[in-house]
Amino acid sequence: MTDPVVDRIIAHLARVATGEVPEAARAVAKAFIADTLGVGIAGTAAPWRREVLDIAAASGGAAEANVWGTGEKLPLAAAAMVNAYQIHSQEFDCVHEGAVVHPMAAILPSLLGCAEREGGISGDRLLRAVIAGVDVAVTLGLCSRAPMRFFRPSNCGGFGAVAGLALLADLDETQTRDALGIYYGQCAGTMQAHVEASPQLAMQMGFAARAAVTAIELARRGMPGPRAPISGQFGYFALFDGAADPAPFDELGRIWRISELSHKPWPSGRATHGGLDGLQRLIAAHGITPDQVAAGRFLVPALTYRLVGRSPHEEMTVAYARLCLPYVGVVCLRQGTLGLGDFSREALDDPDTLALARRLTVIADDNPDPNALHPVRVELDLFGGRTAACDVTDVLGCPARPLAPEAARAKFAACGAPAALWDAVKALDCHPDAGSLARLCS
Repeated sequence: MTDPVVDRIIAHLARVATGEVPEAARAVAKAFIADTLGVGIAGTAAPWRREVLDIAAASGGAAEANVWGTGEKLPLAAAAMVNAYQIHSQEFDCVHEGAVVHPMAAILPSLLGCAEREGGISGDRLLRAVIAGVDVAVTLGLCSRAPMRFFRPSNCGGFGAVAGLALLADLDETQTRDALGIYYGQCAGTMQAHVEASPQLAMQMGFAARAAVTAIELARRGMPGPRAPISGQFGYFALFDGAADPAPFDELGRIWRISELSHKPWPSGRATHGGLDGLQRLIAAHGITPDQVAAGRFLVPALTYRLVGRSPHEEMTVAYARLCLPYVGVVCLRQGTLGLGDFSREALDDPDTLALARRLTVIADDNPDPNALHPVRVELDLFGGRTAACDVTDVLGCPARPLAPEAARAKFAACGAPAALWDAVKALDCHPDAGSLARLCS
């Protein structure tokens, strides 16, 4: 049995391993590696991180890879799980908006941990593996033609991690096919965690990274996997997507998906960012202050409504608040922006914030695309009878409106990441040992 999508993945990995990768893709890859490492280091402060680390360390094992930010040494699969959790736990990691996939959360911890364990893997080789992994993860997400039921960011990210690891570990074609099939047997993560704003949302990223490492280790030891994990009768397209078109895989090697990723300027669900961007534009254009706002509306696509259209309430959890557009919108109205410090218990319980948040509503528009996050329209009704409105199509941080280099560097610093790490990532393609990046993370 064969899988035409897996055939395309195998061919693409062979091209990326030895062929030319555009300089633009390499430069963007370094930018998102730095961003992901910074966000991962900030994730040491996330809720439940201590418990995740405890369970990862409980079984012991070889000291193979660093936990970012605190430096514990764990077996590769365990370290990849913790680091992936840290990356996604604060909703600050990069995203491909069209695919609705956060590819780096599962990919980078797996690949960098592997480079650290193996030693002597060059920065150039790591870059190629990251770029190839992102291509696979994003392209798989772009194939979907149905609303999300399973948690696509972790499911697709895990496939991308397997692809990147296969390139990094020099798996042959048979082993790579096995690894993709073995990963599919562990593929999990549903949208129920998102609906409930559960910390399991980020944990699903950790599970995907751990599963990718496990798949590679079994495949390199000769264990076979299913041969049609994506296109088969019970493959990913049929069971996880429900409706899919594999045509985007024909573009592998022509379109470098890492160049389509978006930075997150704010630590909240990307689906909130169109609203935040619109609020900042209205504040700048009209000098609007919170006391002027009688009511407000965010008119958004159906997916955005599903993801962040929840109502604010007392005793919101941090995870819930990050996915609550009225809450993060009011913080933006009151402060002009949103930062990592705006999710403390004191901030979440602030009565003035909650009172104003209850005056903001999220409304689903008639956008027919089940995977669209934007465009978004923001309307603010002001006391006195005037309404200010703004339409947002290209959200800050996307390729059409990229985060300025100084803003990306400021975000990295705000995450508590060391300047030496930033400099090392920028010189990564010249580095003989990419694993040394992990040591700078601790």
